[in-house]
Amino acid sequence: MISVVIPAHNETKRIASTVNASMQALSGTCEVIVVDDCSRDDTTEKAQAAGALVLQMPRREGKGAALMQGALKCRGDIVVFLDADIGGTALEIPRLVEPVATDKADMTIARFPEPNRVPRKGLGIVKLTAYWGVKQLCKSELSAILSGQRAARRHTFLNLMPFAPGFGVEVGLTIDALRKGFRIVEVDCDMTHRVTGWNLAGFSHRTRQFYQVATAIAARCVNRPGEDGL
Repeated sequence: MISVVIPAHNETKRIASTVNASMQALSGTCEVIVVDDCSRDDTTEKAQAAGALVLQMPRREGKGAALMQGALKCRGDIVVFLDADIGGTALEIPRLVEPVATDKADMTIARFPEPNRVPRKGLGIVKLTAYWGVKQLCKSELSAILSGQRAARRHTFLNLMPFAPGFGVEVGLTIDALRKGFRIVEVDCDMTHRVTGWNLAGFSHRTRQFYQVATAIAARCVNRPGEDGL
């Protein structure tokens, strides 16, 4: 069985379509778990109505903690992580699953079409920071490091716990997986998600994301392989 884990916070507009597309992509032979990180809207109700199992975090803990909770609770041999706002483009899930299912990769990362991989609204610094961190620490030049769309066998994700907090989870997973010798393959997927706007809310989001990504990298600069069990 395949488990789809979707962390969500105030995703009332897209959560139902993301859940529905996930189930359709896997022909219903899956479990979809939405981890609601203390939403203030009806994200939980819409996810449940779409057929997802909803886990509610007792307090706001961020994306990394939500993904860990989902990975610990799910039952599938292969686990797919999805952002809550990708909507109908979750139909691309089989592309992520195939390399893992056929042992061509230990982890796959969705690489979005070029216009989405290089947003024009301020995420350049965060992306460059993540790219620099992975290149310096792992001698790897992956391009979709911040992609939240990933697949791996459940035991692989469990082996990478604890995840980096918040929005540092993707760069942390990438560095930790490469250090452990896991094979990471980027897969071109025709996916899209909401791009953060150039406004006060968007600036606040990017600042928080940059801080958490940089913190995850810094922690892994200090904890070198052989010093922390990685």
